[in-house]
Amino acid sequence: MTLKGQGSGPLPPLLQQYVELRDAYPEYLLLFQVGDFYETFGEDAERLARAVGIALTRKTSKDFTTPMAGIPIRSVDGYLERLLKLGFRIAVADQMELAEDAEGLVRREVTQLLTPGTLTQETLLRPEANYLAALATGDGYGLALLDVSTGEFRGAVFYGKSSVWDELFRYRPAEVLLAPELYHNPGFLEEFQRRFPVMLSPGRFEEEAAAQALQAQFGALPGELEHPALLRAAGAVLGYAQATQGGALPQVQGFVRYDPSAFMQMSEATLRTLEVYDPSPVGESSEERTLMGVLGLTRTAPGRRLLRAWLRHPLVEEGPIQARLDAVEALVRDGVLREAVRKILYRIHDLERLAGRLAAGRANARDLLALARSLELLPELAGSLRGSSALLSLAERLPNLAEVAERIHTALVEEVPLKITEGGLIRDGFDAELDALRQRAEAARAWIAGLEAAERERSGIPLKVGYNQVFGYYLEVTRPYYAQVPSDWRAIATLKDRQRYTRPDLREKEREILLAESEARKREYAAFLELRESVGQAAPLVREAAGVLAELDVYAALAEAAAQYGYVRPRFSAEGRLYIRAGRHPVVERGGEFIPNDLELSPSERLLILTGPNMAGKSTYLRQTALIALLAQIGSFVPAEEALLPLFDRIYTRIGASDDIAGGRSTFMVEMEELAQILQGATSRSLVLLDEIGRGTSTYDGLSLAWAAAEHLHDRVRCYTLFATHYFELTALPERLSGARNHHVAAREEAGGLVFYHQVLPGPASRSYGLEVAKLAGVPREVLSRAATLLAGLEAQVGNVGQEVLDELLSLDPTRLTPLEALLLLQRWRDKVQKTVVPNELA
Repeated sequence: MTLKGQGSGPLPPLLQQYVELRDAYPEYLLLFQVGDFYETFGEDAERLARAVGIALTRKTSKDFTTPMAGIPIRSVDGYLERLLKLGFRIAVADQMELAEDAEGLVRREVTQLLTPGTLTQETLLRPEANYLAALATGDGYGLALLDVSTGEFRGAVFYGKSSVWDELFRYRPAEVLLAPELYHNPGFLEEFQRRFPVMLSPGRFEEEAAAQALQAQFGALPGELEHPALLRAAGAVLGYAQATQGGALPQVQGFVRYDPSAFMQMSEATLRTLEVYDPSPVGESSEERTLMGVLGLTRTAPGRRLLRAWLRHPLVEEGPIQARLDAVEALVRDGVLREAVRKILYRIHDLERLAGRLAAGRANARDLLALARSLELLPELAGSLRGSSALLSLAERLPNLAEVAERIHTALVEEVPLKITEGGLIRDGFDAELDALRQRAEAARAWIAGLEAAERERSGIPLKVGYNQVFGYYLEVTRPYYAQVPSDWRAIATLKDRQRYTRPDLREKEREILLAESEARKREYAAFLELRESVGQAAPLVREAAGVLAELDVYAALAEAAAQYGYVRPRFSAEGRLYIRAGRHPVVERGGEFIPNDLELSPSERLLILTGPNMAGKSTYLRQTALIALLAQIGSFVPAEEALLPLFDRIYTRIGASDDIAGGRSTFMVEMEELAQILQGATSRSLVLLDEIGRGTSTYDGLSLAWAAAEHLHDRVRCYTLFATHYFELTALPERLSGARNHHVAAREEAGGLVFYHQVLPGPASRSYGLEVAKLAGVPREVLSRAATLLAGLEAQVGNVGQEVLDELLSLDPTRLTPLEALLLLQRWRDKVQKTVVPNELA
């Protein structure tokens, strides 16, 4: 690159070194260490200054001037986090030697390549998993996901674009690599960027390059990667991570191909509607107003990540679910054990990420101490669990790593510095060579310490021995005693009323101290590397322990939620019966008083038509049913007094409506796309929740679509359906469909206005109470009065015209009508009906 600036002469050596490193990483913003700052120059300086709002200065030499901007090393993490969020890739070039040790220009090397999806530094990572994703096509979509910080490496094949969108939404990658056939597909790229505002990065998706990356990591191609698209995606994501990490990734032990159909399926729309991870855009935006926020009582970061994973992929087989429920129940029943377990877990560090840094050879001394302090708690934890049959398997799976903890404590002091190259890490007595070097330096310092007293006695001068960074050790004499200074002392500094001296033996002892300390630092660093390598052999066991602790943490968190919030253990029905007694919405009830409701469905009664006014609680009733099913299938207790459930393979929701303005799709288009996905994907084992289908179009179109959708779900799909609607015509469905039933949310108009009871009762609602709800919302009195007049007129007209049409139809003999007469008659009826929806004075 050329460096933006002014001047005709050659670049100074420092800037030439910067340009050479910058050219080696053209896709990255280079942060170049100069003393206590990371500097940037030229156009990069201008970009950095604009991005983070720092001052832009100038680097000036004899023949060249260029823009310069820098950030202090002590506060670099905050700036790195901001830059990564802004979409920068960052290369960090550190000084590899001290300035005083350098012969000429200080040597610098790029030591870190930072991108949002390949972070390993704990200070830059969120507690959640940090995925780098890659997506390729070829007989389906291959999706690969890698968390470099933990070594988790997985992927799956999908055969529909909507399934890929749903999975990406579930995993929330921090960075995505798109294969060329997708990146250069304008339609796909536009939709991707609209749905996922994450960094897109280039990757090597050629089959040969992908295979090379995988073989370099594992020695051979994993058998799970026979699908071409998945092979390309897995190779691309691994190769990209290898490039940023400087080679192979020891923390990545293997690839797991998972089957999405082995878990309950939930679309992006369902996860958003149910507010599993994200709160509704309307109202409070706190995570506390989500299911994850309510259940998120975990005490460790791996536990939190595992809970998110369970919510992402609920189980569909009863055996594993019951095993989870057994563990949760054991901790619900034994509050003392639960509290003891949670107290220990709170003291344990993020072993999953510690294992990753340990395996990769990136752990520092503080990491090792955190590891030791965590591992020494495992025997106590295992002992606590052995008294419970439901938790015994966890205790047996928990490895005993006390020896590793003891090795670390034997080697390291209790308070270690952050940098591992500056000494102060290793205990006395751990390394004989290091002890000898320390003793040599200490002996020399002891000689210097005794020098002051010895020279005072010998010379009679009240001198003082001191030290500073510029002159080293010196003898300081005040002005009255200058004449008594021995001739072999050499003056090195004169102050106002005193002079400082040195002499050959003092200089020799100083050199001896400096040499011994320098050698000790080198030996200490080598001893630390040997310790880290030795402890690193236990990384697989540490990762195994992290997995067990995460599982225990989730069980304990779910048990704590059940105990605090009054949840009950769900049961499962082989016959497909769904019965919830006094069910509640787990999130809404945290906001205050909540009215519980019952629900009963079965294969023979599987369609519930729910009517009632707005604000009465229809949507909440639908959502709580889905959330109870979801909680049950992750192995959690549920908010109810009793719950008997089928095992659902999918949960679909179509609740609420919003325009997709950026995508150019109307409310009705979004609604119909989601409805189409439901009608095409639901099975007899699915739970479908529909709210106000058809309201985005005209009344008759909407009613027809809602009616037809209800019939299709009842007759063809035969799934469990809760259908909330304002179309009172749909309350006639139970007369035509054997498995349909009417329910309504109770409300009543009283003297003070409309009162909502939030109770779901059998039978259809008597009316919609639309004007009463408008009154509660604050619509002006004159508008309400006019609306009431129009409503009365419309109802009268519709009733009269409907009766006229019906009477005429019953008097007809269709066999005597010609086609033309029939068409004319239909036209006349249509015109007559249309006029009824317009007030007389506007007709």
